[in-house]
Amino acid sequence: MLLVALATGVQAQPGTNVGSAVKIGRVKYSGGGDWYNDPSAEINLLRYVRAHTSIVVEPVYEYVDLGTDNLFLYPVLFMTGHGTVSLTDAEIRNLRSYLTNGGFLYIDDDYGMDQSIRRELQRVFPDKQLRELPFSHPIYHCHFDFPKGLPKIHEHDNKIPEGLALFHDERVCVFYTYETNPSDGWADPEVHNDPPERRETALKLGTNIIVYALTR
Repeated sequence: MLLVALATGVQAQPGTNVGSAVKIGRVKYSGGGDWYNDPSAEINLLRYVRAHTSIVVEPVYEYVDLGTDNLFLYPVLFMTGHGTVSLTDAEIRNLRSYLTNGGFLYIDDDYGMDQSIRRELQRVFPDKQLRELPFSHPIYHCHFDFPKGLPKIHEHDNKIPEGLALFHDERVCVFYTYETNPSDGWADPEVHNDPPERRETALKLGTNIIVYALTR
C-alpha cells in the first residue's frame, strides 16, 4: 500500500517516492481521439482531493507518452477522449509493465472510445477480461459512499453506467467507466454547464478512485 511505502521509504509502486506529491498523468495516444480534452479536469479533481483528504497532491495537468519511462513517475494514469485509441507495440509493453508493477490506470469514455479501448486492453492483457465491479466494491465506498455504484454524470446512449475493471494479483489495476463520464464533471463549471450538485458527485467519485488507487 502507498501509505506503508511512504512511511517506510519503500517504493512499492510507480510514483510513490518518499515526500513526493501525487500527480495524475494524462495518457497521450494516437488514433484520432482527443486525449487532451478538458485539461482542467485533473487540476480540479486534485484540488478537491487535497481539500477532502490528507493526501498530498500537486494539482497540475501533465501528459504522458506511454512509449517513455515517464509513466512510472505517476501512481495514477488517466485516459479519456472521443473516438479511437491506437497504441503501438512498445506502448502496450510499457503499459503492461507499469500495471504489473503497481501502477493504476483510470479510463473514462467521453464517447466513442469503447470499442477501441477494449481492443487495446486485450492487447495489454490477452489473458484477462474486463469484469463489472459489484456495488459493494471498495472503490465505491473507500472515502465517499456510493451504495448504488456509478452515478450518471452525462447521458450518452441512454444505457446503464458500467464500472469495469482488470485485475492483476487480485487487485484492480485498470478501472474503466462507460456510459457515465465522471471526468466531464471535474472540468471547470463553464465547460459543460453541469449543475453544482452533479459536479460535486463527480468529484466525490473521482476522489474515491484516487484514494482506492493509492491504498489498494
